[in-house]
Amino acid sequence: MTDANAVILRAFGAPEAMRLEAVDLPPPGPGAVLLRQTAIGFNFIDVYQRKGVYPLPLPTGLGHEATGRIEALGEGVAGFRVGDRVAYMNAGLGSYADRRVVPADKLVAVPDAVSDEDAAALLFKGMTAQYLLRRTHAVQPGEMVLVHAAAGGVGQILCRWAKALGATVVGTAGSAQKCAVAREAGCDVAIDYSQGGWPEALLAATGGRKARVVYDSVGRDTFLHSLDLAAPFGLVVLYGAASGPAPAIEPELLNKKGCLFLTRPSVFPHNADPADLRANAAEVFAAIASGAIVARIGARFPLAEAVAAHRAAEARETTGSILLLP
Repeated sequence: MTDANAVILRAFGAPEAMRLEAVDLPPPGPGAVLLRQTAIGFNFIDVYQRKGVYPLPLPTGLGHEATGRIEALGEGVAGFRVGDRVAYMNAGLGSYADRRVVPADKLVAVPDAVSDEDAAALLFKGMTAQYLLRRTHAVQPGEMVLVHAAAGGVGQILCRWAKALGATVVGTAGSAQKCAVAREAGCDVAIDYSQGGWPEALLAATGGRKARVVYDSVGRDTFLHSLDLAAPFGLVVLYGAASGPAPAIEPELLNKKGCLFLTRPSVFPHNADPADLRANAAEVFAAIASGAIVARIGARFPLAEAVAAHRAAEARETTGSILLLP
């Protein structure tokens, strides 16, 4: 057995519901590896799962992604060696830990040019941006895209990458400071959606032009406005609910708003197959190498301070990515 420390959730609720506990890890079984984790990525889905918005069987671990080094190999593992740097974002809940046993088919090798922290900060968010920009809608040069929460971890990546693809990028964010961050991330226009009349301000800034695709991770507070800000025959992509679930609508509303398309995708089905996972990760790492996306780490917390990390995220006190460090 291997000694480890992991954040365990035994009841849904406030950040204080999380507890760092000592656990015993068995040796890795067939097809699995033991990782010593060096950097753990935080994603807002962690908050939803902690609160029970997305119910889970309890008790449970939390967290989806991390970077680490392989300490032991289970039987039958091919393509990896002890000491290899690897990362994952779809190995099941439990990345909030200093050591973990992970199926090898959920791992991707981290290139030498990418640091442990950058990989942990960018893999889940970069893979999200990858499917949104290349699969849900293949962004083309000259198109206008609207990114809500453009100063967030995924938002900044979407903006930079869409700009690198030749798009005109319009963003929204929750304060003047965050709008400045969004502009640094590539937004041609950034509007503060905490202010009244922001949809009208956005249209004034674009000369009345609406977006070919709207990427909405905010949900309740922005969704109906997203329908108004999509061009005729445009696509509204609802991929999160930071402000709460989006309101239900009648399908006829999509017709009235301009024969719009609406989708609610997820990163996990896009990376369920190991070959797809590694191909998509290679595209993300190539985008990092080219400078199309950049890790902007807004805050680092020790693993033992996961509660503080969740408080900061829910209070929207940070911009960019949050890391937990074992």
